[in-house]
Amino acid sequence: MKREYFGTDGVRGRVGEPPITPELVMKLGWAAGRTFAADPRRPAGRPAVLIGKDTRISGYLLEAALEAGLSAAGVDVALCGPLPTPGIAYLTRALRLTAGIVISASHNPYDDNGIKFFSSAGTKLPDATEAAIESAMAAPLECVASADLGKARRVADAAGRYVEFCKSTFPTSLDLRGVTVVVDCAHGAGYHVAPPVFSELGATVIPTGVAPDGLNINDGCGATHPKHLAAEVVKHRADLGIALDGDGDRLAMVDRDGRVYGGDELLYVVAMDAKRRGALTGGVVGTVMSNLGFEQALAREGVKLERAKVGDRHVLEKLVEHGWTLGGENSGHLICLDKHTTGDAIIASLAVLRALIETGSTLAQATAPVAMFPQTLINVPIRRGWDWQGSDAVKRSRDHAVRALGEKGRVLLRPSGTEPVLRVMVEARDKAAADEHAGAIAESIARAAGAPL
Repeated sequence: MKREYFGTDGVRGRVGEPPITPELVMKLGWAAGRTFAADPRRPAGRPAVLIGKDTRISGYLLEAALEAGLSAAGVDVALCGPLPTPGIAYLTRALRLTAGIVISASHNPYDDNGIKFFSSAGTKLPDATEAAIESAMAAPLECVASADLGKARRVADAAGRYVEFCKSTFPTSLDLRGVTVVVDCAHGAGYHVAPPVFSELGATVIPTGVAPDGLNINDGCGATHPKHLAAEVVKHRADLGIALDGDGDRLAMVDRDGRVYGGDELLYVVAMDAKRRGALTGGVVGTVMSNLGFEQALAREGVKLERAKVGDRHVLEKLVEHGWTLGGENSGHLICLDKHTTGDAIIASLAVLRALIETGSTLAQATAPVAMFPQTLINVPIRRGWDWQGSDAVKRSRDHAVRALGEKGRVLLRPSGTEPVLRVMVEARDKAAADEHAGAIAESIARAAGAPL
C-alpha cells in the first residue's frame, strides 16, 4: 500500500502542518496503540509504550497528543522526557515495554518535528507494523471504556540509566584520565547525558550546546555544524571534540588541530580496531553515499564493504541479513550491533576513543589510510513522476562520466524521497573532475526533464 504518513524514518514535517498537527498526532498515537494491542505475539497484559523526546518546544504539545491517543486505545504510557533516540531504544528494551516512541526531527531546525517508533527489541518497526498503523489511521477514533483507559507514569532516573548503559560499552580496564574533550550536544536531547558519560570515565569535559531553550536545537552547532566544535577545541586546546546532533544518534569528531572527521572515517577507525582485536564479524555495511576512498581503504585491509540504501534502517537490515556488527552512514550514523540495536553517537565515540587509546594513535594517524574522494552533489528539480531512468540523454551523460572516471571515481543518481528532485553525486580523485561531470549530468537531466536548474 502507498504510505501517506510514514517516510524513511517515521513521520516528520513542519509543526502545525499535516501530519504534525495535534489532531493527527493524537490519531497516530491511537492508531499505533490499537495496532500494538492487537498484535497476537505480544505478552499478555496491558501494552505499555515509552515516549521520549528531544528539546524542541513542540515536544510538549506532541507528547501530550500521543499520550492522549495511546490512552484512548487502552495503552499505558511511560514518559522519560528529553533523551537521545538511542536512549529510548535502550529503555524500551530494558523495561520490557511493547514499543518506544521518539518525538524528534533529528538534525532539522526547531520548527520541524517528527514521530519515530521502536519495537520491543529496540529496533525500528517492521514495514508490516508501520503499514498496519497506516491502515488504522483511516478508521474512526474510538475510545475504550473508562475502566480500560491507559495510565501514564514517569520513568525514574531515565537519564542516569542511559548514562550507565553507555559507560558499560567501554572496557572497564580503560579510562579517559588525561584526556580533555569538548562535547557539543547541539542544545539537543543529549545535553544532560553526554557530558556525564565522558566525565565519569575520567575525561576533563568542556561542554557546549548544553543550554536548550526549545528554539536553538541544531542552531549553528552539533554534528551537522561541526565548525563550532572545531573552534571550541582549538580555543580550549583540547585533545578531541565530540559532536552529537539534536537527537543524539549522529556523530562528528574533531582532533586537536580542528580537523573534522565524518562518519566514513570514524567507521574505518572502529572497524580496524575490531579487526586488530579479532572481533570484526564479516565486513562493514555502508550506504550508496559512502565514500569510494573509504571503500578502497577497507579493501586494502581485506574488509568488504556492502552498500545499502540511504537510511540507518537499511544499514541495520543489511547487518542483520549478513550477521555482521558494524555499519553506518557518512552522515555520522554509526551502528555497533555488538553494543546496541541502533546508531548511537555516544557509544560510537567511545568505540573510537577505545581504538585511539589502545593503539596510542591520534585521529589523523588512525584515518591516514583513508584518502577521501572529493564529492560533488547537485539536486536537480524534476517533474513528479518523470521517468528519469528511461531517458536516453540522462543515460548517455551518466555513462560518459562513468567511462571517463573509471576506477578513479563514482557516479550516483538518486531520487529524493521527500521532494521532486534527482540527486546527482559524483566522486573523483580530483575536485575539478567531480564538479565537471556532476555539472554535465545535472544539465542533461534539466534539459531532459524540462525543469531548469
